[in-house]
Amino acid sequence: MSFPALKSAGSALLCGLLACALSIGAAEAAPRQTARSKQKAQAEAQRAGIQQKLNALKKDISRTENEKDDAADELAESESAISDANRSLRELAGEQAATNTKLQELASQQERLVQTIALQKQQLAKLLREQYVAGNEDRIKLLLSGDNPNRINRDLQMMAYVSQAQAKLLGSLRTNLAAVETNQAETQNARDELEEIAQEQRDQKALLEKEKARHASLVANLSSKLVSQRKEASKLEQDAQRMSGLVDRLTKLIREQEIAAEKERKRQQELAAARAKAQAEAKARALARARERQAERERLAREAAKHGKPYKPPPPVKEEEPQVAEQPAETKPPARSADTALAADLPSGTFENLRGRLMAPISGTIAARFGAKRADGPVWKGMFIKAPEGTDVRAIGPGRVVHAAWMRGWGNMIIVNHGGEYLSIYGFNETLIKHVGDSVKAGEVIASAGSSGGNGESGLYFELRHLGKPIDPAGWVKF
Repeated sequence: MSFPALKSAGSALLCGLLACALSIGAAEAAPRQTARSKQKAQAEAQRAGIQQKLNALKKDISRTENEKDDAADELAESESAISDANRSLRELAGEQAATNTKLQELASQQERLVQTIALQKQQLAKLLREQYVAGNEDRIKLLLSGDNPNRINRDLQMMAYVSQAQAKLLGSLRTNLAAVETNQAETQNARDELEEIAQEQRDQKALLEKEKARHASLVANLSSKLVSQRKEASKLEQDAQRMSGLVDRLTKLIREQEIAAEKERKRQQELAAARAKAQAEAKARALARARERQAERERLAREAAKHGKPYKPPPPVKEEEPQVAEQPAETKPPARSADTALAADLPSGTFENLRGRLMAPISGTIAARFGAKRADGPVWKGMFIKAPEGTDVRAIGPGRVVHAAWMRGWGNMIIVNHGGEYLSIYGFNETLIKHVGDSVKAGEVIASAGSSGGNGESGLYFELRHLGKPIDPAGWVKF
């Protein structure tokens, strides 16, 4: 075969590989679900399982309610919708930023792959040219040539090296071409996700504007009724009882879930220990086999030297991977089941050790302190901190969200379980940013301040409870 023909064949091979990996069908692709949509559906399904557990608590509380003419109830649907829309917009903004970053990384990766493929094409062309210049001798012809055996052996070895280099280079080229195709698919998926996000943002903004207008109209119509009901001692007492009832039920449910979570942790630890033991045993067996083979090679070498014969070592044996291979490292904790989703999963005493050093939940002015008289009704069991609407509300310590919903008397309320039966409560919010089951860090934004639940002023109601009983936050939090 002439060199031009050989070069043409090499070019055809490369073009075929590139065409196979990079071709895009002329037909329009069928609509497909993005990775983001699948993840979102899974998250929503998981939250639905958790919410089903909490719905029983709501039913128990509602059965004890006698008041049917609470003006704040007429705001419930609107305030919940405003919270949901604001939370969605915040989440979508985060997703948008992450997806744009991913697109930039994919573009850089694509550029590196294209450069690598171009270099590999040059290397392959060079190998083909060198093989042609060397004569491209056939192995059978070489063996039957009757030439010097040493030269034949040397030439055969050289041909084998060239073939191996070609095969290795082609394998690497195929891998990189596949990586280009994967990169293109991921890039298209990211673009599709950005379009999804943009559409959802438009929908949520429209919904938010609609709900804010409806809420303003409701507040205007109910203004006098809200003011009078906020001053009724009986309603304030009912609000306090409602809060205590919810906390008692949550405390019981959390206790059950933390017991279940501890059992699951022990089970996972036992499984991990068993995997580690099996892997260590498999590695030990592989090492023993390797030592046996080495000893056999040394014995054969001694035998060959004894009889004055050259020793040719056997080809290396590739060890099979142990069946009990180590599990891939988790990039994030595995999703919890609905039966353990509320457990704090913190070492014993973590929260208690932070007493006096916990950060303030919001930046504002304290308008009512723990134990102060609340109108003509009961005393405050927490603190009310005035702050502009939309001010960030932060978790005072690490924990897990166990309640995030609208509640009569307290509006959009979020409760965090800090372990050891300590709960922090955040009420009157405009927006609940975190979901039930979410793990939170100290200082992490979990809500934004507002005046939901019929409260007359914008700010945050903050409460701290232990074993279901309210305690003065002043001794725990640095206000």
